[in-house]
Amino acid sequence: MEQNSASGGRLAAQIRAKLPELRDTEARVARVVLDQGAALVHLSVSDVAALAGTAPSTVVRACQRLGFRGFQEVKIEAARQVAPPPPLPPDDPAARALAETVRASRDALDGVAATLDPAVLSAAADAFHAAPRIVVAAAGLSTAVALDAAYRLRALGCVVDAPADPLTAQLAAAQLPPDGVCLAVSHTGATRTTVDTARRARRAGAAVVALTSYARSPLSETSTHVLVAGGQDLVFGLETSASRIAHLAAVDALTHTLMALRPETARHHLDLSADVTADHAY
Repeated sequence: MEQNSASGGRLAAQIRAKLPELRDTEARVARVVLDQGAALVHLSVSDVAALAGTAPSTVVRACQRLGFRGFQEVKIEAARQVAPPPPLPPDDPAARALAETVRASRDALDGVAATLDPAVLSAAADAFHAAPRIVVAAAGLSTAVALDAAYRLRALGCVVDAPADPLTAQLAAAQLPPDGVCLAVSHTGATRTTVDTARRARRAGAAVVALTSYARSPLSETSTHVLVAGGQDLVFGLETSASRIAHLAAVDALTHTLMALRPETARHHLDLSADVTADHAY
């Protein structure tokens, strides 16, 4: 199913990331906002209440729970996204796949700015800066993001372990010191092996930084710092690819924040990384 321009981007990402936290009536309001897209600018709070089968006061409360001051602010955000998307090539599967993938990735990156809290990003960087050891855990398609994060953290001078085997990851997490950190990456926040690794790290007294697409999940509930990047709800196949783009952007933001905390250490280890890279280039 194609999505209009307002069903992606910042507004949609912010709403989808918060949906699991909403009560039933509030969630109905959120879905009306998503379904209406740019057309929301023509609706009153009573119109939205009627479409959601609830009271106008619930519409206002739902908007506030989504992080806005009220319904008017949601309409303003919707109005900023009224530009129609470019048409997709109808008869060329490769061109259509490319256009859909680029659009999904663009929407995912727009969503990062709406869902990733700078204060949480700063707190997570502080935890990594102080940690004597870091364990990075992920499974499936999130593994690529985890490996990228592990490399970048190691290149900044952090002591990092990123076991590929989930049992080894849980053992490493259980052995973390109290000032250690576990970085757990999961799009859904519900991958059992990743959540179990995070829980073992918490039982050891370590901090857990979650990188996920949804604000409420089993992983977020066991984490000390939750980096929400994404909240996309796309057709199968594009959801996971878009979430990886969003999560990689979050990793970049995290490592740049960490670099500012340890400029001299970072520069020394980045120079070492450059030397290693040069040795492996023709």
